[in-house]
Amino acid sequence: GGTAMAAVRDVEIDPEGTFKYILVRLQRPGGEERRDIVRGTKAAEFHNHIFEKVNPEMEKLGYECKCLGGGKIDHNSKDKKIRVFGLSTGYGKADHSVTVELLKKVYTDYEITWSDDKK
Repeated sequence: GGTAMAAVRDVEIDPEGTFKYILVRLQRPGGEERRDIVRGTKAAEFHNHIFEKVNPEMEKLGYECKCLGGGKIDHNSKDKKIRVFGLSTGYGKADHSVTVELLKKVYTDYEITWSDDKK
């Protein structure tokens, strides 16, 4: 069933600051079931550091992971604003509009915007 996939959170990002993020597609091998998740943290110097952490976790749950691209997130928890921008050199630019939709599901009372600006 969809229980394991439901247990995977849509969004896991740092509570504050500006940091790199990636958009990851999870898929059951040979299955139709798929979903996209957002992961971002200041601890990652490069986008692939995030993927290298997420990938084994998801493989344990039986998912194949594909990085759909990356960018940056500016999370201002005081003003309840999130800005999504930039790109990943290695993975290319994520579809920030998809990222914003996922963020809105979690940060329901935030103002969330995106742009193709580099900074």
